Amino acid sequence: MAGTVACGLHCTKINNINVKFGKEVVLKNVNIHVHCGQLTVIIGRNGAGKSTLLKAILGEVEHTGNITFMDMKENVAKRIKIGYVPQSIHIEKHMPTTVYDLFASCICHIPVFLKKDKKIYQEIKEQLKLFGAEKLIDKSIGDLSGGELQRVLLAIATKPTPNLLILDEPVSGIDKNGTKDFYELVDNLKRKYDMSILLVSHDLELVKKYADKVILLEKEVIKEGKPEEVFRSLEFKNRFGE
Repeated sequence: MAGTVACGLHCTKINNINVKFGKEVVLKNVNIHVHCGQLTVIIGRNGAGKSTLLKAILGEVEHTGNITFMDMKENVAKRIKIGYVPQSIHIEKHMPTTVYDLFASCICHIPVFLKKDKKIYQEIKEQLKLFGAEKLIDKSIGDLSGGELQRVLLAIATKPTPNLLILDEPVSGIDKNGTKDFYELVDNLKRKYDMSILLVSHDLELVKKYADKVILLEKEVIKEGKPEEVFRSLEFKNRFGE
């Protein structure tokens, strides 16, 4: 690709995404370049199309446009591997399923009701350890706190290591300390693994602190750039106030 400047090990581009629900235009010509080793945060008012954009990238809603992934080391397009942490998952309190059961069901084809596989158990424990969650491996999912559950989901989403990690309001319902811890984990991920991370958030203070790039969305991209650049813009002030 002549004239293309490599931004790192890989490069994800969201190209001309459009979504309609009936006659209603939900997303219009959305183009975003997600750099590796960076946290790109999408902000916007309710109804701006943030979660719909994530669903379009994941292939969960009908859309036009595409997502391309380039391996900059080999200079070839490859199929993208995406990790995803949803805003919330419905879990019954005190459900008997353990963290091991959930994790094992996601990474292997062995029925979880069979005897634990020692090799898989250790593999899961090592992955959880990266997120300070190895002690949760035998704990019931329903007994986890919001912060503990998000650590587990983040560990699952990054096994194997994705090219693009998508986080949809991942700290919704988590206390202030848990929220800060989660952002620290995400910050460490992008640095250690040169990972492209796309996150939807309403917490503008933490966005200012941790984001490398901010996308202001209102059905289309109306402003993008570094946090201070977007937050000082007229487009931002018109939607969020001074």
